[in-house]
Amino acid sequence: MISYIGMQTQEVAIKPSLKVVMKSDTEMLDEVMVVAFGTAKKSAFTGSAKVVGTEKLEQSQVTNVTDALAGAVPGVTLTSNDGAPGSKSSIKIRGFSSINAKNDPLIIVDGAPYSGDINNINPNDVESMTVLKDAASNALYGARGANGVIIITTKRANMSGEAKVTFDAKWGANTRALQKYEVIDNPGMYYEMHYRAMNNYYKSTGMNDQAAWLEANKNLFGSNGGLGYNVYTVPDGQFLIGQNGKLNPNATLGRVVNYKGRDYLLTPDDWEDVGMRTGLRQEYNFSVSAANEKSSFYVSLGYLGNEGITEGSDLKRLTGRLKADYQAKKWLKIGGNMGYARFDSNSLSNNGTSSSIGNIWAFVTQMAPIYPAYVRNADGSIMMDNNGIGMMDYGSGINAGMQRPFIADANPILDNKLNTRNSEGNAINGNAFVDITPIEGLKVTFNGAFNLDETRFSYVYNPYYGQFDSTGGTVSKYHTRTYDYNLQQLVSYARSFGDNNFDILLGHEYYDYRYYFLAASKSQMFSQDNKELDGAIIDGQGASSYKERRNNEGFFGRLQYNYDERIFGSASLRRDASSRFHPDHRWGTFWSVGGAWLINKESWFDASWVQELKLKASIGSQGNDNIGDFLYTDRFNIINSNNSLGTSFKSKDRVTGSIEYYRRKTSDMLFSFTVAPSLGYASYMDNVGNMVNSGVEMDFNVNIFDTRNFTWDVNVNISTLKNRITMLDPDKLITTEYTADGKGYKGYSNGSFFIGEDLSMFTWRLKEYAGVNEKGESLFYKNVKDEAGNITGRETTTNHAQADYYITEESSIPKVYGGFGTKLKVYGVDFGINFTYQIGGKQYDGTYAYFMSSPYGTAGYNYHKDLLNSWTPENTNTNIPRFQMNDQYSGEMSTRFLTNASFLNIQNINVGYTLPSKWTRKLAINSLRVYMSAENVFYWSKRKGFDPRQSYDETTNATFYSPMRTISGGVSFEF
Repeated sequence: MISYIGMQTQEVAIKPSLKVVMKSDTEMLDEVMVVAFGTAKKSAFTGSAKVVGTEKLEQSQVTNVTDALAGAVPGVTLTSNDGAPGSKSSIKIRGFSSINAKNDPLIIVDGAPYSGDINNINPNDVESMTVLKDAASNALYGARGANGVIIITTKRANMSGEAKVTFDAKWGANTRALQKYEVIDNPGMYYEMHYRAMNNYYKSTGMNDQAAWLEANKNLFGSNGGLGYNVYTVPDGQFLIGQNGKLNPNATLGRVVNYKGRDYLLTPDDWEDVGMRTGLRQEYNFSVSAANEKSSFYVSLGYLGNEGITEGSDLKRLTGRLKADYQAKKWLKIGGNMGYARFDSNSLSNNGTSSSIGNIWAFVTQMAPIYPAYVRNADGSIMMDNNGIGMMDYGSGINAGMQRPFIADANPILDNKLNTRNSEGNAINGNAFVDITPIEGLKVTFNGAFNLDETRFSYVYNPYYGQFDSTGGTVSKYHTRTYDYNLQQLVSYARSFGDNNFDILLGHEYYDYRYYFLAASKSQMFSQDNKELDGAIIDGQGASSYKERRNNEGFFGRLQYNYDERIFGSASLRRDASSRFHPDHRWGTFWSVGGAWLINKESWFDASWVQELKLKASIGSQGNDNIGDFLYTDRFNIINSNNSLGTSFKSKDRVTGSIEYYRRKTSDMLFSFTVAPSLGYASYMDNVGNMVNSGVEMDFNVNIFDTRNFTWDVNVNISTLKNRITMLDPDKLITTEYTADGKGYKGYSNGSFFIGEDLSMFTWRLKEYAGVNEKGESLFYKNVKDEAGNITGRETTTNHAQADYYITEESSIPKVYGGFGTKLKVYGVDFGINFTYQIGGKQYDGTYAYFMSSPYGTAGYNYHKDLLNSWTPENTNTNIPRFQMNDQYSGEMSTRFLTNASFLNIQNINVGYTLPSKWTRKLAINSLRVYMSAENVFYWSKRKGFDPRQSYDETTNATFYSPMRTISGGVSFEF
């Protein structure tokens, strides 16, 4: 975004020595926005867009620049189930355009589509991000614009005079931002809880209290529903749990066990303390920029070192950028922009799977507080193995012969220390332009851009512990290369006739994308220090390589008109082709029209406190080709069939603001349908119907004070979203399902959701929880039907398998969402705080459901403290089922665990002090600011540990990598 600021005319008396301070005239201020294939005055723009400028970006301490959009733009939501360094959020603009196709927006960097990793762009190099939200803004992007567009514009010198030199350094710490569930953290209390489940079970089989007490203590550490480990020492002849259900007061924590002639100390560890760490974040940015009447240049160098909150998760990034332009002739301007990134990243082997042997988060969030993480000698020191490795407990018998029932034979914390999952490489992106102005008002532009990303992956699995301990060590290498280029030819002409102003744009664009993949693996490594293929001797399951290619081409035009800078109109048209569609349906036509009226510029309008009052409307069509390649035809895997060639199918400053209403319709959505295995392939793609997203967006900023030494601004944005499927292909109305009150919907199920007309695409389809019966068992509803199969009512059942599914009419999509914040500047001190929020929607709390389950088939996971209020004969006023071993359905998936998805998050806090210039200029420093910054500070939700920000289309899960809280201090110089 560029701002043109006029100066107020001032009259002063003539004196021998004069000092005149020019004052800006905000009435002359007009912001120029970067939009599709050019720029536009904000006042004249007829589409819907929001600009996030440098000041907002500087408040955000992010690795991925698009994460700075959180809470900053109405109609934009960010979700993420991975908080590791270098992870990317999923971005949605004004809802969803598809059930199966991708819904993330098109990214444009300096005028061209960007296919690289967004983490390779240094946020410090970004001048602004413009979010284009409607068809009037996006239609010129044709088949790629349906999900909205984010235009990233990198910095350039924007002032004449001496070169400006800036240096910024910050250091900080990363910690876990996700709250812990309120689980049992005391070993004795956990044993009491598990004993209670076993004791209740034995009494339910007819045992008396004495017999059940003895049987529960006997099996508490055994394989028949037991926990495997006893980490308490109790006197001979006594039990760990007394007849009152409480821990034996004579029990002491820690137990020495002699196993095969060696003494082991069994004592529990805090797996979170063992598996987590405080990560260091350090960032340095240096830039030089200058401009004069003919040329400008900007050069920068940046380094980021960002450690995650587990070992083996980190990102190192070195970036550089050079951007320059030159007015060679009055009629000729040329320019170029080159960015480079060198990256080196380590990542975890698994994320989000609650039962995975390789997911650290599955262990640190779910492990019961009774299990050792280490194998210890009798004196408490960590036992060393023959390779000099400090031994950790895998629950597989290596620790005094103990067997852990919870995710047995696994310890991803040690695996992560011994294994390698590294990716490193180089990314280059660049563009160049030539502007030719043969006559006044006519400009011909040639743009060319490219992206090149070379990444090398090294995965090494150790031969000592874990799933590859019998291979002698395995090394795998992957190499990927992504390359694309974009060519544009643009002709624009602007002309005025009195108060009538016209601007026309004609253009052609061609985009070509290519991806290359190469992989190989070997085992039986000579040494863990040599992590190359030549350091191992046994070939893996074969090498692999392939390549992909796709392209787009479009011809487009845009006409813009304004009358007296008060009344505006625009129209755009693009004829676009995408190689992702069948040749007979490759070309599509996309269009938009829009109009606006600046009411505040009418002579009769008199409200000095209103900076701008604009009425606008637009309509248009967009396309979405983000569906994958060659889905219109059969694809095959080439396979070895008994050493013969074979194939198989491959599955497919005043009060400023805006209030906008939008309605976004998607036609001919694609969906993947499963088929019988006998057909030789698993699924096929087909068009299924239409969907509409609609809502209201409000964005306000209030400048409460604005004086020389005191400014105070408050901002708030509010968005609503209603997502509805308005039509389904009659052939896809596969089944009819009902709500609890008997309302029927035709459609088909999609996992835990139901796709039906007049429903949201994320409407939950679940079995309905009905509380508990007189025995404390879980109850679920089932339909009662007459002989003809008609539903005549409902009844309850304790058998979850017999219960019916119901359409809940509840969606995971929030009803209201947005952000708000404030910033103050007082005598050099600045303070800013920003919040994000959402209200409404229902998410399924999968981790809470797991923690509320009675032990069935396995044990050793943690329990939520809410189980202390579970049903007992003495506590019947509760909807929490009895806590009893082998109660299969106590935590089954049902409406019981649908949870209000509202949240409030402190997104960032900034506090700084800029030293007076009269001090710093003595040191040849124009500006010196010291500051503290915090990102992702704290959030509130319905339940501690529950994070509805993860996703819309899956259950929430605490075994994903937690979001990170970053607190930093820094200093910024300007010379």
